[in-house]
Amino acid sequence: MTASDRPPLVLASASPRRLELLARIGVVPDRVAPAEVDETPRKDELPRLLAQRLARAKAEAAQAAAPDAIVLAADTVVGVGRRILGKPADEAEARRFLELMSGRRHRVMTGICLIRPDGKRSERLVTTILAFQRLTPQQIEAHIASGEWRGVAGGYQIQKRAEAWVRFLSGSHSNVVGLPLFETAQLLRGAGWLRP
Repeated sequence: MTASDRPPLVLASASPRRLELLARIGVVPDRVAPAEVDETPRKDELPRLLAQRLARAKAEAAQAAAPDAIVLAADTVVGVGRRILGKPADEAEARRFLELMSGRRHRVMTGICLIRPDGKRSERLVTTILAFQRLTPQQIEAHIASGEWRGVAGGYQIQKRAEAWVRFLSGSHSNVVGLPLFETAQLLRGAGWLRP
């Protein structure tokens, strides 16, 4: 499949971080079409299952509006044990999240779903394990004041000041930013959109 005859690529995400990450591997979507889905976890839903379900729901919603395209969707969830740390609603919740992750390990899981024009669906779930140092109240308050907690799962962005807290990381760094690039490139190659 050449660039001229391949189907358009639609990114079903409003995340500027995902666009930046895709650009790093030479992928520029033809359209960005964020899919509005209810991100509320179901009762007793595990973090990994939520990430997979939301990625699938976003891809399906975007594909319904662009059936001629390859649709790529992703959703990132932070988990501490069975507990899901979504996007903090306010400063108090962001503070609670940071206190919970302070000095202990947590997992960042991204579900990725790609749907081709023929309806064939490919999915991946990528998990990265991280441990923060024990955070001081001053570090937490400085982070809250920075506003970097807004609109991101877990209330932090590893590519910003929180990277200085990471004492252990096992897995994909780009996954923690918002899109695991190795697995995403594999899916795009498998769909014939990205050259080997």
